[in-house]
Amino acid sequence: MRITKSALLTSIAAAAMLPSMAFAQDAEDGAEGEEIIVTARRQNERLVDVPASVSVIDADSLAKTGADNAQGFAQLTPGVTIVTGTAEAGDTQINIRGINGARDAESSVALVVDGILKTNTAQLNQTQGTLRQIEILKGPQGAIYGRNAAAGAIVISTVKPGDTLEGAVKFSYANEKTIEGTAYISAPLGDNAGFVLSGNYRTTDGFYRNTFLDRKVVDDQEVYSIDGRFMADLGEATNIDLKARYSKLSGASINFNSVFHIEAFGGAFFEDVDDHELGYYSNIRPTNDQRTIDFSAKLEHDFGSTKLTAWALYSDVDQSLTADGTSADFARYISPALGAPANATNLAVQNQCFASTAALTGFPVNAPGFIGQIPVPFIFAPATGSTFGAYSPTTCDGTQLQIRNQKDISGEIRLASNNDGPLNWQLGVYGLHIDREVGVSLGADLGQGVSTTLYNAPGSSNPTSQLFYDKFKTDVYAAFGSVDYAASDKFKAGVALRYDVEDRSTSNLVPNVFDPITGAKINPGLPATGSIADKSASFKQIQPKVTLSFTPNSSTNIYANWGIGFKSGGFNNTGSSALVNANFNVPAIGAGVTINDQFRKERSSAFEAGIKGSLFDNRVTFDLAAYYTRITDMQFFEFFVGSFGLLRVVSNIDKVDVKGVELNSTVKIVDGWKLFGSVNLTDSEIKANASRPYTVGNKSPYTADYTINLGSQIDTPLNDSLDLVMRADYRITGPTWFHTVQDQTRATIFSQLLPISALALPGFVGNANYSVAKRDAFGVLNLRFGLEGENWNLTAFADNMLDRKYINEAIPAIEFGGSFISPGARRLIGVEVGYKF
Repeated sequence: MRITKSALLTSIAAAAMLPSMAFAQDAEDGAEGEEIIVTARRQNERLVDVPASVSVIDADSLAKTGADNAQGFAQLTPGVTIVTGTAEAGDTQINIRGINGARDAESSVALVVDGILKTNTAQLNQTQGTLRQIEILKGPQGAIYGRNAAAGAIVISTVKPGDTLEGAVKFSYANEKTIEGTAYISAPLGDNAGFVLSGNYRTTDGFYRNTFLDRKVVDDQEVYSIDGRFMADLGEATNIDLKARYSKLSGASINFNSVFHIEAFGGAFFEDVDDHELGYYSNIRPTNDQRTIDFSAKLEHDFGSTKLTAWALYSDVDQSLTADGTSADFARYISPALGAPANATNLAVQNQCFASTAALTGFPVNAPGFIGQIPVPFIFAPATGSTFGAYSPTTCDGTQLQIRNQKDISGEIRLASNNDGPLNWQLGVYGLHIDREVGVSLGADLGQGVSTTLYNAPGSSNPTSQLFYDKFKTDVYAAFGSVDYAASDKFKAGVALRYDVEDRSTSNLVPNVFDPITGAKINPGLPATGSIADKSASFKQIQPKVTLSFTPNSSTNIYANWGIGFKSGGFNNTGSSALVNANFNVPAIGAGVTINDQFRKERSSAFEAGIKGSLFDNRVTFDLAAYYTRITDMQFFEFFVGSFGLLRVVSNIDKVDVKGVELNSTVKIVDGWKLFGSVNLTDSEIKANASRPYTVGNKSPYTADYTINLGSQIDTPLNDSLDLVMRADYRITGPTWFHTVQDQTRATIFSQLLPISALALPGFVGNANYSVAKRDAFGVLNLRFGLEGENWNLTAFADNMLDRKYINEAIPAIEFGGSFISPGARRLIGVEVGYKF
């Protein structure tokens, strides 16, 4: 979908008159005259009284939209975008107002479930039991909600056990054999205790087929989760909340196509990321496995004037993926022909590669790719050679295995005032210990599949040719406090402060051996003898937050706030810096890119001012806010591809400025009919970037220029026992760059190879123009139509009703000469039935 300037202005004008589901907040209950109660400052208060932008999705809205995870919440919220599940299920990056969570670093958005902070980014897009209410807070929330809340926080409340037996079950079926079922039961256990047991199951064949394997193994997935909750009163003033969670996922991974941006070659070598026709044909069935175990306990004791809250969490998340490699076009696995010393392993690998290429000559692959008689790149063998994109049907690109296993133990103790007086306060401490192992292994493909062991010796069925493998430890200590004071009925002020210390260390686990394919060290950071030395660093930050609020009447709040956001620095896999320097910061390419094995902490200073309230007896609600944020050392994910294989790293962008404006509104036309709409406009600029100095002046990556939400909901009775329910949500996401390199031309590996190739072309012919790596604006329409009885519903739904083709993400690999793109979800039409008691 192409959005013209006039269409954009029309949409903004419409949004100013309508409301926002994202601001589903006062829209859903407020229009009925009820107050929305939130916990945005760790205390129960009216939404209108919170001196900050908060979007709320209540239980009714969750049911009527079908949203049950962060991806669904983000789609309904202005100024929030999400990239999730492109590489693997746990790979989630949420962008709020220009601050993005860098892949392989910590999240920028805190996930708080029933008052407990979860620290593993893999859990951001998981379902979290039976949902009751979602609060999305924007701007730095570290002083209130703690770690990794630089951009905001997602605060989730789930169902609590009540005094009577209740429950619900829901089942849906849609195209692509997409089946989903959820259920929960809640029951009391005596007079002072109760439990909730929730389950969720989803399976799908996915939208895309692998044409080589002739199977739908591109985006298929099966996932189930079980959540248990037990709550009890241990006395008149004490209660306990125990929770347990188990989740298991299996499916596909690395849902990407490679797209070239070599302008001088033209045609399919110079392709816009939005115009690419997707094709999948890897000879390796990509897999993704994720297993999650959580246990938590929360204790509350009411002393009368104060309340003590203490909680502890144990979390264990194991993730792994296997997939085809990316190296075929750079001849890593035909290295004996390029001068590496011959041995039994690399000769076997070479023979396998040549045989598979010869057998597949002419097999249709994405343009500009083609498979000739031999795997030698066409620039060296124009008559008989091949051009491979990533993930080819031959064995010449090898295999990849990635793991990320993390165990967390965390806890918090907080003492807060417990009165209705003008002064409210809280004090607390927080601690966290993380053990994390991260490994990326590239192996030779001998036609015998992918080993799930990171290191496989020469002579094995899947010998390892490159390995990054590190163990990371993190210890976090924090103290926090806040004071809120009501000087009068109209003027309120608050100050919060948090001090964090993160001690991090890394140990390299790569054996000091040689790659049997190329003869080089298996990891470029390895010394001549011995192992890579351990590293450690400490990252500290004070996070203040100040809020001011003026309420001229009970339904209007004029507010301002300022705060500091913080994300700890950390370590890339050891050897990353050495690999980039050896392959790209060489005269023939001159990438001029700086990657360090240790990346710096991220710090942001954010200011927001706005007005929120309601008009015409709560028939119209609104929230208008403007914001300005300066991010120092923004963490950013970079992807490198070459003859060495692939590399994932985190770099720093020295300084980024973000400013914008956001409007939300809701209109109740008549009883049972609401309109809602919102618009967010964000302007960002890179002010300094030592990692890539030539990108100064470009936009913040992963930040949409604007988001627009428009929609309507009708919920009206047909008779005394039957309601007609219709819901429409239309989301427009503005143009988005996914890298710091934007309207620019850069040298690539091909710039180095062409002068020495059989074509003997000058190096500049291999340069890539990244003006075509921007995702254009697109719109997605979701519809739901159904009938609701007193305790049942029957609903037809259509997600992406217009079947808009758009990309979920484009990852430019600058020195590779192109981007890796992943598609967004296509049209899903189905029916849902539900019953509650």
